[in-house]
Amino acid sequence: MLGPNRRHWIKGTATALGAAAVAPQLFAQNSTGGPVKIGYAIARTGPWAAGAQVSQEPNYLLWAEQVNAAGGLSVKGAKRPIELIGYDDRSETETCVRTFEKLMGSDKVDLVLPPWGSGANFAVAPLANRFGYPLLAPTALSRKLIDMRLPFFFSLLQQPDKMMGALVDMLVANNVKTIAIVYMDDLFGLENFAALNNALKKTSIQVVERKSYPLGVKDLAPVLRTIKDLNPDAFIGITYPPDTILASRQAREVGFNPKYFYASVGTAFQLYKNVMAANTEGVIGMGSWNGKTSPEAKAYFDAHTKKFGKEPDRWASGHAWAGLQILQQAVEKIGLDRKALREHIAKTEFKTILGPIRFEGSENASIPGTVSQWQGSDFEVVWPKDRATAQLMPKPAWK
Repeated sequence: MLGPNRRHWIKGTATALGAAAVAPQLFAQNSTGGPVKIGYAIARTGPWAAGAQVSQEPNYLLWAEQVNAAGGLSVKGAKRPIELIGYDDRSETETCVRTFEKLMGSDKVDLVLPPWGSGANFAVAPLANRFGYPLLAPTALSRKLIDMRLPFFFSLLQQPDKMMGALVDMLVANNVKTIAIVYMDDLFGLENFAALNNALKKTSIQVVERKSYPLGVKDLAPVLRTIKDLNPDAFIGITYPPDTILASRQAREVGFNPKYFYASVGTAFQLYKNVMAANTEGVIGMGSWNGKTSPEAKAYFDAHTKKFGKEPDRWASGHAWAGLQILQQAVEKIGLDRKALREHIAKTEFKTILGPIRFEGSENASIPGTVSQWQGSDFEVVWPKDRATAQLMPKPAWK
């Protein structure tokens, strides 16, 4: 079994997040034609779920709800309700691939939405390309995936070279002399680690420690104690959400207080602030937007918070919403011819909550690498300066 099939006629939102579904007949008076069937597989259980259920699936549900509340998705002028067909991929690459193959092959859904994470997208993108489905991925951070030059794949996140380049530029600008690096031993961690090392080669910053760890790590305290004794100016953790929290908690426990403490993915999550409380202050990580970025970003932030009782994250959630905006605009203009959709997406600049976005090949060519920092109640963009919503500050000691 591939896991429970979750079909959602959404005007409330999906049962997966606990809201009531609404019968399709409620849309009949406002729409013409049958539903637009949009399929996806995403983690609701397993280690990927911590990110997927913050950065992606809530956005799918909110978007479908809002579109259906407005009468449906405009398909070349005809309003049609969205039917989401979502499966739990159980954080298993094989299950994810088999599910997408079913959705695109035998089920022949009209459109697909991407899975969570670099690894799953790396596995699914060639399949989407073979079946001819545009895939707008908001959580794939992989230069290798970009370099595969798959025509139907579009990556919305800034890639490792941009994100690590921005981080290093910020550290240089703030006179950081020494750093220590901890990174996860998987596609995301290895690519970002390589990009970070390449960026550091152009500087005089000394790396006093480089240490990898496996997915599912339970204890980083021994590594952090060693790093503490080396007394670097900055710590860089290339981490997934559970590890981001683990590294932060254990750095506090062992008394490791560098001037700059960077960890991601997960720093941009409300969960991180809930868990770390006052110790969130001054922590930096991967982020690219917040409610100050644009009036549209603020409206999205407020709608998400109201709907789910939790804030979207200030990085991939915004890119997920931007991807849905791009897909919606493309369908409104082109319809459901997937080859024509792909051509339109590849050649058009779209208006999104993050600003204009256009693609060069598979890559988002509009948004530079960015760094954000917790300051008070918000995760402020602090680098580069022309996109900043606040100035970078040194991290206070853990409380």
